[in-house]
Amino acid sequence: MFICFRGGLTVQEALEIAYADQENVRDIYITPPDPHVLTDEDSGDEIELDPNNFTGRQLRAEAELKCKNSDAEEIAESLALDRPLIESQCSNEVPLTYNFSNIRNMEWTDGDLVEQEKHFPVGDYSAFVLCELSACDLFELFFDDSVFDLLLEETRRYALFLNSPDPKVTKEELKCFIGILILSGYNELPGKKCYWDSGNDMKNAAVVNAMRRDRFIQIMRFIHCADNNKIDKKDKLWKLRPLLDKIQINFVKHFVPQRHIDYDESMIKYYGRHGCKQFIRGKPIRFGYKVWSMNTKEGYLVNFEVYQGKCIVDNSAHDTKFGKASAPFIRIVENLPEKKLPYQFYVDNLFSSVPLFEFFSQNGYACTGTFRDNRIPKNCPLKAKDQLKKQSRGTFDSIIAKDVGIIFVRWLDNSVVTVGSTLHGVHPINNVKRYFQAEKKIVSVARPNLIGQYNNYMGGTDQMDQNIGKYRISIRGKKWWWCIFTWLIDAAINNAWILYRKATNSHSDQLSFRREIAHTYIPPSLRCATESWRKTIYFKKQHFL
Repeated sequence: MFICFRGGLTVQEALEIAYADQENVRDIYITPPDPHVLTDEDSGDEIELDPNNFTGRQLRAEAELKCKNSDAEEIAESLALDRPLIESQCSNEVPLTYNFSNIRNMEWTDGDLVEQEKHFPVGDYSAFVLCELSACDLFELFFDDSVFDLLLEETRRYALFLNSPDPKVTKEELKCFIGILILSGYNELPGKKCYWDSGNDMKNAAVVNAMRRDRFIQIMRFIHCADNNKIDKKDKLWKLRPLLDKIQINFVKHFVPQRHIDYDESMIKYYGRHGCKQFIRGKPIRFGYKVWSMNTKEGYLVNFEVYQGKCIVDNSAHDTKFGKASAPFIRIVENLPEKKLPYQFYVDNLFSSVPLFEFFSQNGYACTGTFRDNRIPKNCPLKAKDQLKKQSRGTFDSIIAKDVGIIFVRWLDNSVVTVGSTLHGVHPINNVKRYFQAEKKIVSVARPNLIGQYNNYMGGTDQMDQNIGKYRISIRGKKWWWCIFTWLIDAAINNAWILYRKATNSHSDQLSFRREIAHTYIPPSLRCATESWRKTIYFKKQHFL
């Protein structure tokens, strides 16, 4: 079976094709529509959309179908659609080399995949000792002077854009502003004004002594990341693009290469209206912005891409070969430092496919991940799930395609799981403890090696989400990009904290690390200096009058 991607459709046309032949249509990819509001303000409360009740703007958005090659032309002819059909076996050029194999002619044999470990240099964290391991120094590896200068310049420009006086925000005030945001993560109050409340049950002395309430609200009103006179209609995140680019470069620049890296999706909570907002059922955060994230096992965010549907970079080669879900993965891999190192990637079933695994294998990388049933070649003689469910717990079946160098293992635990790998094999088989409800006792269950390796290294993105969510900045704003802006601050703190723990080989907790940054950025003397500056300006005005 050949998988093909039919592009150039609207959502309405894709739904018509799916309803016409539900068995042959594998997946529907819907590109978020263009935001119809280009202001900074939120447009209203959350509305949960019903797929049967899309708006006209959503029905006109772009979509892509993933279906069988043998049935795609027939479906298109029946609906009289003249759309380009792009097979996954095309020959577009990509920066990383790839030669497609004929999946239908893959030869399957019994056996095991022999793991071939390649030399990978041990991570050197000695460079961070030069910073004396200060929390602020490590944080400013990511939020460096160029980031602060960008925020100061665009804040001044945005105030002029609104025909308002220049707020004259200094770098010390901006750092104090960010310090208060960081403080709100571990000292949460119902609203931002509560930190200046006169009651002893809410008033925060550190915040009150550092900055006036109205000054904080003024900075929050005018803070900006891009020039409103230079709108890029192709980029739905253009208001954050300069900041995103700088943060991404710094994350990659200070990444100490590690062998095991996982790639998964993360969510930034958001309940307003925007074309990039996603809904994922069953996730801890159901509504928000989706972020493709590449993480180490400890949760260091190596690189990321905020999902906005159609990529602003011409990436048709990746889209047509691997689909729109896996294309961002390839782009992020191409931006890795020291690409010649033998990285080992771990992904879930949203991204796993035989062409993707073969692509990484041919470029010197290894990949392990869970597989969906419809992404396993039809000629693969792996035991069916229904047949395996009748066996005892711990039973597994494996098959290997030596010409491609990939092994599939189907293992019975609480349910049947299918894992594929181009590196890890079945052996050595280890035992894990499981509780049997029927026998009311804990017993040992055999588990193949590649499943244990997957469980060990796949949770990096989840670890990052846990680290960020524990002390997430709680001060909210009305701008649609505010939650992404605060998430970038939290992600930078997460990366700095992980570097600190690695460099010092300590188990310092994140709360102490965040408090050190907040205490440094919130000096008690800043408010006095600001008030003195205002008095000087006032007396000068009186003198000229």
